[in-house]
Amino acid sequence: MTNINRKKFLKRIGALGTAAAIAPSLFSIKSSASVHTPINRKIKVGVIGCGSVARKYLPHLTGSPYAEIVSLCDIIPERAKERASEFNIKNWYPHIDKMLAGVDFDLFVNLTNMQEHGRLNRLAINAGKHVWSEKPMANTYNEGLDLLNLAKSKGLRIWGAPAVVNSPQFAFMAQQINQGNLGLISAGHGSYGHQGPTWSSFFYEKLGGSMPDLGVYNIATLTGLLGPAVSVTAILNIISPTRNIDDKGTIKVEEEDNAHILMEHKSGAISHIQCGFNYLDPHGYEGDEIPTLSVIGSRGKMEMIGYDWAPYAVDMATSADQNMRRLATDRGTYKWEEGASVICEYLSTGKEPLINVEHTLHVLEIIEAARKSQETRKRIELMSVFKWPVVS
Repeated sequence: MTNINRKKFLKRIGALGTAAAIAPSLFSIKSSASVHTPINRKIKVGVIGCGSVARKYLPHLTGSPYAEIVSLCDIIPERAKERASEFNIKNWYPHIDKMLAGVDFDLFVNLTNMQEHGRLNRLAINAGKHVWSEKPMANTYNEGLDLLNLAKSKGLRIWGAPAVVNSPQFAFMAQQINQGNLGLISAGHGSYGHQGPTWSSFFYEKLGGSMPDLGVYNIATLTGLLGPAVSVTAILNIISPTRNIDDKGTIKVEEEDNAHILMEHKSGAISHIQCGFNYLDPHGYEGDEIPTLSVIGSRGKMEMIGYDWAPYAVDMATSADQNMRRLATDRGTYKWEEGASVICEYLSTGKEPLINVEHTLHVLEIIEAARKSQETRKRIELMSVFKWPVVS
């Protein structure tokens, strides 16, 4: 169930009380995922958006045994042509209409500017395509919910980034919580920021901002670990009123570049996330082995080492051993750009992914609620839920 009355939701699971914090699997919400018949072949993929994100996605997809990229599209045709030549892809298009009318494919992979995601995803679903969308999958929760319902009505699936729940470090932290090794979970914190991109203006335009670009990772991780949030309180602002963009010069910043978000989880835990485009990060935000996300319980504490989209390990201390020990150091094959490849594996083999569209929508509602909280100076209650725990 994607959207239920808050009173009914609280009544349904409220009787569980502290037991829910000890054994979170007691209040899982059934996923709306439909039964899928595996295609048992390589999934034909069409990718729209051939900019910087595509430089990560395209190598990963071309290396997948479950994917075959058959078409590319970009509003700057030269970019599509260049990527097509680089990755030996026969078909490329300058417009989504031509792409959808062109060579047939199964999965639409949306790597465009975030303000365009909802509109383009709708066009793809109406054309009979499954969708994997970079974050966010829509610009509002209601738009995202409409896309999910539209996909269901056509026997299709839609998923949205980020894929942080796929990492071995997320799995380790979730298992420690589920097994009660940290006791009653009381708090979580995540922080992600840098000095802001300069290669495109959409990060600073309306419906851009640091939350859907950066904070979205920590929101997905902490709700994935601590369970659905029931309310949000936030303070957002703009620290740098103008930005210098590579191809446009000086532009006005229209959406938050500084955000602090407080989430109340049904389990009783409270988590806090901060993100922004005005953070000096002297270590560099890639490849650094520093703690960026933590979970605290009555009998233990865990810290994720490295950003949650590229984690290295987990440091953990408990009441039984109060020295922080470095654990979960195996990074496995996880990459932040693997989402579309994981979906191709599902469509081909039927292996259900951990990435869940209801979770994606919950994260989107939190971002929207944070903006409403800043506007109204009030705590905002949430309606959405998702299947939890993510990792059994």
